[in-house]
Parts: sequence; C-alpha cells; structure tokens
Amino acid sequence: MPVSSDVIAQLAQLKEKIRHHNHLYYVLDNPQISDAEYDNLFRQLQQIEHDYPSLMTEDSPTQGVGGQALDAFNNITHSVPMLSLGNVFSHQELLDFERKVKERLETNHEIEYCAELKLDGLAISLIYENGIFIQGATRGDGVTGEDITHNLKTIRNLPLKLNTNHPPALLEVRGEVLMPKAGFEKLNQEAQAKGEKTFANPRNAAAGSVRQLDPNIAAKRPLAFYAYAVAQLQGQELPNTQYQVLQWLNSLGFSLSEGVATGIGAS
Repeated sequence: MPVSSDVIAQLAQLKEKIRHHNHLYYVLDNPQISDAEYDNLFRQLQQIEHDYPSLMTEDSPTQGVGGQALDAFNNITHSVPMLSLGNVFSHQELLDFERKVKERLETNHEIEYCAELKLDGLAISLIYENGIFIQGATRGDGVTGEDITHNLKTIRNLPLKLNTNHPPALLEVRGEVLMPKAGFEKLNQEAQAKGEKTFANPRNAAAGSVRQLDPNIAAKRPLAFYAYAVAQLQGQELPNTQYQVLQWLNSLGFSLSEGVATGIGAS
C-alpha cells in the first residue's frame, strides 16, 4: 500500500507525543494528559503501523508491549566488566577508603563526592547506537551476562530512543531494574488469589520478571529502570563529574534514584 506524506507526518507526530508523555509520566512524575488520552494516542500509532507495516521501526513506543517468546537466552560478553561494588561498615573504614582515593589521585586536596542510594534490584547494561536502544543484558558473572533485550523493551520508563537530537554514536548505560513495593505487593496479591506461587521479595520478583522467556509476561510486571553510570561513550565527551553524568542521563530520558547528593570529604 502506498504511503502518503501525511501518514508519515502523522506517524512521526504520534511517536514524538507518546515519547514526550512517557518522559513526563515515568521520569518527571508529572503527567499532563489522562490515561484515556494517552491510550488513544497509542492506539492511533498501533493502527498506522498495522496498516503500513513498512513504517514499523525498532524505536517505536509500540515495540515495548511484549512480543514473541524465546526458546533460550543468548550470552553477551560485556565490553567493560560489570564489577560488584565495595562496601564499608564503619566510619573508620570510610576514612580508610578516602585515604586510598587520595593516594590513587596523588592529592591532599579535599574531594567532592557524589552519594547515591544503593538500589536493591538487578544490575543491567543497556547499549544505544545513534540514540536507539539495541541491546540489554544482565550482569551475570560480571564478564558474561544474558541478553534480555526483549524483556527490557517492555519497561515503560526505559527509553527506546534517547531524548536528544544529537545522540552519541555509542552509549552504554548501567543501572538497576527494580519492582517498586506497591507493585510487588499487588503482584503477590494477584498471584495468591489465583493460587500461584508468590515472590519472597521485590528483588526476586524483578529478577524473575526480566528473565522470562516470554516478554508478554514481563510486560505485565510493574518494573522500573534507574540509571547510575555510563560504561562506554563514543562520539561525545562525558561530563566531568558523576553528578553531571547523572543529570545528563536524566536529560536523555533516564530515571534516577531519589536522594542524589554531593559533599566534600568523607566526614
């Protein structure tokens, strides 16, 4: 079926509107239209893509609503290893950590730190090429993880396309997939009512959800993604500080954990 310029323009406008309202709702927590109005925009987009399959693209908002089940996960080798975080359990250990930081930096000056909440979810790596989400993987053993791209696409606050007109050639974002407590409790209540097995805690629920072979199951789970680091960047310069990196990620459409703060010194 021939595609008119009006249809192409309408498609582009719908995609932009839906991405805009996704950002307002899931990242800024500031919805500006009703659920019914949003659903109407989404259905219009689905109808156009149904009528004109050649216009379907990987970055379309409709591509995050389930799909074909897989037989098994493929393994992904991380270009940059996903290492576990160190920890301290006393103020003295914190001071020792700062001493080691200064020794490594060869400085006696006070250091400004960026402090963030440690989220209890599943560590994830996301790859974007020219602004388009192309691959997502679990941490695995830190060197090799599992390709869970099909499930990650169903997470509503995870951008399939970066919110910028000048995307980097390559961007690898590290972050955490969580299941908020309210969603976890509702999921367990529904499972209990059906006589199904319940999850022990939100972390197990999140991990089990993103490792479903059927993305239609993952799409029904109340998951959220929170970014905390950049592992690779090509085609642009990375901001100078961790705090600036987080603000840049937020501007690209990624949600951040609450309570990010900066301060001078370990004390």
